[in-house]
Amino acid sequence: MSDTWKEKLYEPSDELIAVQNVNYEGQEPIIEGEELISINNVDLSYTGKTGPIKALENINFNIFPKEFICVLGPSGCGKSTLLKILAGFISPTAGSVKLDGEEIHGTDWHRGVVFQHPPLYEWFSVRTNVAFGPKMRGVPKEEYEPLVEEYLKKVNLTEFADKKIYELSGGMKQRVSIARALINDPEILLMDEPFGALDALTRESVQDLTRKIWWDTGKTIFFITHDVEEALLLASRIIVLSKHPGRVIEDIQVNFSRQIVEDLVTDIKFSPEFYKYREKLLRLINSQE
Repeated sequence: MSDTWKEKLYEPSDELIAVQNVNYEGQEPIIEGEELISINNVDLSYTGKTGPIKALENINFNIFPKEFICVLGPSGCGKSTLLKILAGFISPTAGSVKLDGEEIHGTDWHRGVVFQHPPLYEWFSVRTNVAFGPKMRGVPKEEYEPLVEEYLKKVNLTEFADKKIYELSGGMKQRVSIARALINDPEILLMDEPFGALDALTRESVQDLTRKIWWDTGKTIFFITHDVEEALLLASRIIVLSKHPGRVIEDIQVNFSRQIVEDLVTDIKFSPEFYKYREKLLRLINSQE
């Protein structure tokens, strides 16, 4: 593939991994161009039994179109809280989050969300679940029905289209959830540890599917995970948060996902480069606990 956006994800270095040293107070963007989401000086505090508790502190970074960002950090560092702010489920205590220059207030279909436990309608068919979003938005049936078939094909569920959700495995349910989010054509797909409850083999299969969908569609993805290897195998960029309260302590570009989908490298996790960055990230996260 020679798509310009795919090349830009990994500029300016030709090495397998390009590490960026970032100043987190007003840092320069890793990828040149207009940002999709800007996160500026974001704090999030809530009231606990002993008083105010700060979950996030001075979060500053931009998200650019077509990036696959994975967020890592120790338990309780605010990863999911940050995703909820981007989704519009909650508002920051201080600072701002903007999509296309407009402040995010509440939820809308421009930001699709995939959770660890998909909130699907168990008594409906796979096809009906995937069609739910556009149908509720008033999209004409003749327009959304072809899209349903297209996205069922993308997630390899065409032959299961008429199955009820309760008849599916965990991995298949997650694929339905991904299709249901993508059919709305959101500007960004927010994924909150979506594969954490899956067994190892199913997880690897759905990771492969997600990576391929991202690469083929150029959709922007913001992905929360606690798994360092998962982040390295999926991301074009990894952001690491500190222990509570969460602050950005590392922001790097990685190239393993490109190696897998473009160069068909199947043993990338056994490479010296992969091992080096796996150990670097593990040390960084473990030092926070």
